[in-house]
Formats: sequence, structure tokens, C-alpha cells
Amino acid sequence: MGKLIRKRVLIPVLALFVLLGASSFKTDFFEIAKQIEIFTTLFKELNMNYVDETNPAELMDTAIKNMLDDLDPYTKFLNEQDVETYRINNTGEYSGIGALVRSYEDRLVIVEPYKGYPADKAGLKAGDELITIAGINVKDFQDDASELLKGANKTTVDVTYKRQGNTYEATIEREAIEVDAVPYFHMIDEEIGYVVLSRFNKKASAQTREAIESLKAEGATKLILDLRGNPGGLLSEAINVTNLFVPKGTLVVTTKSKVKKFNQSYETRNKPLDEEIPLVVLVDGKSASASEIVSGSLQDLDRAVVIGAKSFGKGLVQRPLKLTYGTQLKVTISRYYTPSGRCIQSLDYWNRDEEGNAVRNTQFNEFTTRNGRKVRDGGGIMPDIPIASLNTNDLVNALVNNHVLFDYATDYYYGHPDLPVEDFTLSDADFEAFKRHVSSSSFDFQTKTELALKESLTGRNNEIFGREVEEDAKALLLSIEKSKLAALDTFRKEITKPLEDEIIKRYVYREGLYDFYLNHDEAIQAGAQLLKDESKYRSVLR
Repeated sequence: MGKLIRKRVLIPVLALFVLLGASSFKTDFFEIAKQIEIFTTLFKELNMNYVDETNPAELMDTAIKNMLDDLDPYTKFLNEQDVETYRINNTGEYSGIGALVRSYEDRLVIVEPYKGYPADKAGLKAGDELITIAGINVKDFQDDASELLKGANKTTVDVTYKRQGNTYEATIEREAIEVDAVPYFHMIDEEIGYVVLSRFNKKASAQTREAIESLKAEGATKLILDLRGNPGGLLSEAINVTNLFVPKGTLVVTTKSKVKKFNQSYETRNKPLDEEIPLVVLVDGKSASASEIVSGSLQDLDRAVVIGAKSFGKGLVQRPLKLTYGTQLKVTISRYYTPSGRCIQSLDYWNRDEEGNAVRNTQFNEFTTRNGRKVRDGGGIMPDIPIASLNTNDLVNALVNNHVLFDYATDYYYGHPDLPVEDFTLSDADFEAFKRHVSSSSFDFQTKTELALKESLTGRNNEIFGREVEEDAKALLLSIEKSKLAALDTFRKEITKPLEDEIIKRYVYREGLYDFYLNHDEAIQAGAQLLKDESKYRSVLR
């Protein structure tokens, strides 16, 4: 009788859950279908009745991008060109001129020509402004003009470009370009090997393994893995790189999502290359995503000492979903968690401030590594040993993002054509020249205080506060402007590092910059000193 009663109770309860689940699904499905119908009707009527001719493709592109902007910067619509770019980033193979370029509205700028590749062979240098490509004016080209530089292997493309106010022409023969995940590895001394891992494409773990094996053959018994500036890439490759140093079956990362199938725990699947070799990992503010999975997991497992500056703080995982007509949606599907259980996502895109900006996490939770060391979540990977020169702030970021350092390095290069860079350091006179460059440039770095003051001087606020307050606010703004120039001196160390790097690359390319690092880079020197002191290395991990 008891069993019968339980069955009678259980069946209605199960039925209620099924009914609620079905009801929820129907509600969501109806709401989505309803909004699609509204949008379809609006889009049709707009294009048919608007007073001027419309471009449906551009309107739709704008609508999609605005919709996705409300989510996070990693959820993106990829048109057919974007899909190809995404493929290139993951495979590291394409046919083109072999140079990193930056796109403006009216021109393309060569940011970095790769040594020995077509752009370099044709004489192009960092800072050159491409005006026409294959006879097409860059400023008149509606799409991404950098696509004009790509093409079949062994084909040529004619370009005109400006350099230091003069116009030149060049013919570039395209080649098959292979973008290495490991662009450089070398022995620092008789026992310490150094490996640069610059991206997590499909070659990352294989090339890292090959580099380490080569260094070990040269006598390396200790290792420095440099992830500085590495923006991330494939999750699978982050796990495989970690697997080089930890045993098979070790938990590396866990992903959590509202979609059940995306909730997964990823463990290493292979025998490690070397689970005993003393290891230092270098990170900075541009080490993101997959770089943080590797550095964070090795830190949590007490397998490596992390040196440098706080990493970027991207704890979100994206997956490309195929759409129609060769397009894709790269969508954030989950958050990832390191072995200790921490998510290092720094910005909260789902709780924004009054201006619509993502809120930076200020409350952190403590977790423990395998050996019981304390680590925190929510703000990137914090290094075990910080390096002050790698720190960054809003001012340094603004100087980089507004290309002020880049432009100064260009002028510096042409002003010092025969500079010996073996022991280059930015002199006091050089830094003073840089400050004058900042003052005379269009660089405009505005603090939150400035923005608030300027807003108070406009519109109705101006009338409310009166002339006396207005004059005080203007005086304060002038004082802030002067203090910003003083801030260049305050943060000289943080500014000098990326500025010196940019200058050195102009003379000896990226490979030469890494050669320079071996004897002059503060983080590498700190890592090498730690590895030579075995007891100190072990004490950090304890």
C-alpha cells in the first residue's frame, strides 16, 4: 500500500516538472519567434519605404553589431572575411605579404614587417602608410583594405606608400606565410632554456614541445616559458601545453555554462614531456585567455613560479557556431575555472555602470594551490614574483592604444639610422624628447575626473553653478592637464619598457628583440636568478 501511495504522489510531481519545463521552453520559444517576426517586419518596411535608398547588408550588419555590443566584446558576428581571418589565426597559415598591419579610415599602416617575408624584401618598414593597393585607393575601399594584400602564392601586388612625408612605390610578391606559435627559443646560459610562446594556434603545443626538446639536447635543465603579450587562442592547445609539464589525468580547467553540454572538466591525456624540470612562466597585462589557463593551472598545481605582472583577466570561453551563407557567430558559451576553482574574469559585462561600461571586479575570493598557497580570483593571474617595469595603468595603456609610442619609435628610427642596439637604453635626453612628442601630438588622455568636470561646464550645469565655480573648474582642468605631463615622469619605468621594445624592433626585428631580452630583460633575469637558487625556487612553491 505504501509503495502504491508513493507512486501516486511521484507521478503527479514528475508530471508537474515536465509541464513546467515544457511551459518554460514554449515561453522562451514564443518570445524569440515573436521578436524575430517584429524585426523581420520592421526591416522589410524600412527598406521598402525609407525616403532614400538603403543598403540592407549595411543596415543588418549595424543592427547585429549593436545587439551584440550589449553582451561582451568576445561575442561577435563573423562575415565570410572574418571567418577566414579566424581560420588563419587558428591555423597560422595564409598567403600574403608577411606583415602586421593596422587599419585606419583612409590608410593602412605597416605595424611590423616579418623578417625575410615579402613586405620586408620589398623594403617596407614599420610606420609606412599604404595609400593605394593594386591601384585601389585605400580610403575609397569600403571593406577591410588589408584583404587586398592577400592573394594566391607567387602573385604580385603593387602598392604606393608614404614614409616621413615622401611617397614611394613597391611591388610585393606574395608568399605562403606560416605564423609560428613559438617564434623564438634559445639557451640563456649553459643550463637555462628560454621559449617564447606567442599564440595558441594549432601549432602551439607541438612547437613548444619541439623547442623544449631542442633546448634539452643543448643541455637545458631548467626552463623559462614566456607568455607575455600572448592573447590566447585554442583551449585544447592550452591544455596540451600544460600537459607537457604535468602528469596524464591532471585536471587543468573546468568550464561552466547554462547549457549542460558545455559543462566540462578537461584533464591532460598524454604522458608529460618533463614533469620535473624547474619552470618559470612569464606573464603581463596582455597575457590573456589560454595564456591564463596555462599560467593559472601551473600556478595552482605548484608546478611553476609565475613572474611578471598581473595578466589580462579573461575567464570566458568562446565557440564559433555556423550560420547561413558562410557566416558564423563566435559566442561566449561558458566561464572557465582553474584547478583551484577560481575564475579569473576581471570585467563584469553583465553589470555595467551608468555610462554602460563593464564593471571591474573589486571583491576577490581566496583559493589555495595544491601546496596550500593562497591565490585569488576575479582579476587575472597574479604573479608570485612581480616585476615593476611590466606593470601597466590607464596612462600607459592610452599611450599604447593611441599609437603614441609607435609613432615616436618611427621618428626615432629615422632620426638615428645607425643606432647600435646591443646595449640600448632610452637616455634622459631621449625621454625628454618623448615628452615633447606627447605634448605636440593629438594624444588626449582623459581621466574620469576630467570628464565629470567638463560635463559640469556644459548645458544646464553651467547656469546652475555660476561663473565663479566655472572658473574654478577650468583652473582645475588646467592643473590636471599639467599633472598628466608630470605623470609621464612618475611612470617612466612602465613607459620605457614598451617604448624601448618598439624602438629595438625597428632595427633588428622581433627576433633581434628576443636576443636583446636574453641579456637585458628584467623579468628574464629575475627568472634565471630564481632558477639558479634551487632552495629559493622551492620555497616560493611551498
